Amino acid sequence: MKTRSYKIAVMPGDGTGPEVVNEGLKVLKAASKKFDFKYIEETFDYGGDRYLKTGKTITDQELANLKKFDAIFLGAIGHPDVKPGILEQGILLKTRFGLDQYINLRPVKLYSSDFCPLKGKNPEDIDFVVVRENSEGLYKGMGEFRDKGKSNEVAIQISYNTRKGVERCLRYAFEYTRKRNRRKKLTLCGKTNVLTYAWDLWQRAFDELKKEYPDVITDYAHVDATTMWFVKNPEWFDVIVTDNMFGDIITDLGAMIQGGMGIAAGGNINPQGVSMFEPIGGSAPKYTGKHVINPLAAICALGMLLDTVGETKAASAIENSVIKVATTKMKALAAGKMGYPTEKIGDLVAENL
Repeated sequence: MKTRSYKIAVMPGDGTGPEVVNEGLKVLKAASKKFDFKYIEETFDYGGDRYLKTGKTITDQELANLKKFDAIFLGAIGHPDVKPGILEQGILLKTRFGLDQYINLRPVKLYSSDFCPLKGKNPEDIDFVVVRENSEGLYKGMGEFRDKGKSNEVAIQISYNTRKGVERCLRYAFEYTRKRNRRKKLTLCGKTNVLTYAWDLWQRAFDELKKEYPDVITDYAHVDATTMWFVKNPEWFDVIVTDNMFGDIITDLGAMIQGGMGIAAGGNINPQGVSMFEPIGGSAPKYTGKHVINPLAAICALGMLLDTVGETKAASAIENSVIKVATTKMKALAAGKMGYPTEKIGDLVAENL
């Protein structure tokens, strides 16, 4: 039998990123032994410290080198001494766009009602996935200033949507809904009543594609209504598909109702190429070096990575261990309130695989 082996690029990044990545790698090592696969990891220093020393974010050659890996494990990008936007655009967005990671995948799953800020909601009520288009829309960075700095200044930001980009995102969402096989319901989240060009395209493409998936139930919700239903009736949702901007907003609300940023993981997916996985809570620089940051989101991201490369048993074991540790060992999910230091949480997840 051929040994399963993977090349994993590790980008610890900034702030608490290296701390949570270390715990993810600890769990990866334990999982590889238990489930008999091998891996090679290579660490890259892309982040704020390198930028401050060299002025570099990530070069075209470095980006091309990442294509040689099976997956990327990212800690966090964001440095208090670097102007906002430089690292995010120069590393995060450049990597997403350069590796054509056109899907942002965000599971929203509640492990215990004790973690949920919503009254009367239980784990069976909050278990859905947001499929966010990850390479177009407002994040394309297209637009212009007219008469900048003058009293009649105009700032134009373009939401750029192509039929190809929209359709491949929608098709991924339909396939994912079918594979997930929970309620087999896919909700298109948009704003068709106001954004009449972009969302006319999204709605038409959605209506055409759904004919190919008669087993998938479909519906539509405006983005403002979606945020309302996340709070009032999250049990209505199974899989949600939306554009880049709306996806960015609603997934943070999703993180809160599942228990906070400490448990929220995401994947930047290229189904035919190299995908990147990360905790979505950011670099949290105020907690750096204090050993109080929750590593579970990074560990869950590592689980998503393994699931995507085909190690589904290991991924399932990691999730089950996270659930056990979160529900039976930890006092809370928030930084500094867990009852254990960061490193001990990683130890507990590794031990309970």
